[in-house]
Amino acid sequence: MSTGTTDFADMSPAERILYVQDLWDRIAAEPGDVPVSDAQRDELDRRLARHAAGEGRTADWADVRDRLTRR
Repeated sequence: MSTGTTDFADMSPAERILYVQDLWDRIAAEPGDVPVSDAQRDELDRRLARHAAGEGRTADWADVRDRLTRR
């Protein structure tokens, strides 16, 4: 999506959503370029270790979806 010289504030909500989705797609295309802090890396390592040890909590997508739609 090309926004040309249109200011973000002048975009419609739909245009803003498309712009942000396009921006995210560009960032996600190069995940190695996204900086990760030491604290984030430590948290990821902690979660991975819990998962590997069978201690992490997981939920089936259908259960999560049902729980969210009941709210």
